[in-house]
Amino acid sequence: MLQAANSLNSLMIWKTRRGTLDLTRRGQMMGILNVTPDSFSDGGRHWGAERALGHARLMIGEGAALIDIGGESTRPGAAPVSALDEIQRTVPVVSALRAEWDGLISIDTSKAAVAEAALAAGADIVNDVTGLRGDPAMAEVCAASGCGVVVMHMRGEPQTMQAAPQYADVVAEVREFFAKRMEALTRIGIHPEALCFDPGIGFGKALHHNLALLRAVGDLSPAGRPLLLGVSRKSFIGTLLGTNDLALRDWPTVAITSKAREQGVMLHRVHAVRPNLEAMRMTEAILGKS
Repeated sequence: MLQAANSLNSLMIWKTRRGTLDLTRRGQMMGILNVTPDSFSDGGRHWGAERALGHARLMIGEGAALIDIGGESTRPGAAPVSALDEIQRTVPVVSALRAEWDGLISIDTSKAAVAEAALAAGADIVNDVTGLRGDPAMAEVCAASGCGVVVMHMRGEPQTMQAAPQYADVVAEVREFFAKRMEALTRIGIHPEALCFDPGIGFGKALHHNLALLRAVGDLSPAGRPLLLGVSRKSFIGTLLGTNDLALRDWPTVAITSKAREQGVMLHRVHAVRPNLEAMRMTEAILGKS
């Protein structure tokens, strides 16, 4: 369990192409860099390599240890884009950022061709919303490269995933999915320590499913493996607040980050890096983990 990995006698290591990230005592922030025209929160705002690079620098300055670069929106109802378009959007940004920064770069894609191109340009991690199931070549690309891998749980696909999702027990089903994916992916050659898991908050889940997963978030991932939590500005926050104003979702995101860190979640994928990082560091200080 993730809680066990927070003890002084247990290590939580995430292997990437750029070495290992030690998450035993201190959590880290993954900054979201969408180079798309239609992402739900910031679509078009970081369009183009120069704008994207500038925003990456801002997030790094605020304390992001990882930057997650995505060229295809996965918001509910989003239309797919071609691998070529996705490569043209993301690879120049990966290359430019790698030329000036030694931190961890993640490519947010479910296409093996995009992952391969981004890894060749200097990415260290593949973050796949399909859990490496959407493209049959993805697992082989990840295994051959030795990259870090984020395996996310998603019911359905972005175009249809929010059409009345049903679970008998969402916590048990997500936990079982992670265990099965870990077994399958390690069997084909991905190192166990290269795997990280994401419960996919908002991906094929209704409000009550999201809340159930957040209550159990410290006990979802296979033993010793880190969990990446992505709740930043998501629609369930607006539903609970009774507002569609995205600007009002940042501080509730911070609250979730702090609570989840208390439960043992060490990686957080966010838009607003500094307030989430500061909340996490305060939580760690109170827990005696700093």
